[in-house]
Amino acid sequence: MDKRKVITAYRRGFITMQECAQILGIDSVQILGLVGEPEHKDGSSVLNKQPANGWR
Repeated sequence: MDKRKVITAYRRGFITMQECAQILGIDSVQILGLVGEPEHKDGSSVLNKQPANGWR
């Protein structure tokens, strides 16, 4: 499967970060580097996964 499609599905909210990492065969820490999302100290993502207009 194309990695770009998996990452796009994650960014659009169709799959979770854990599902994305599992499909790509990497761990959740490595996925942060791929998708370019910074992480809080508590492990939660900085960016909100839902678009501002409410559409998924």
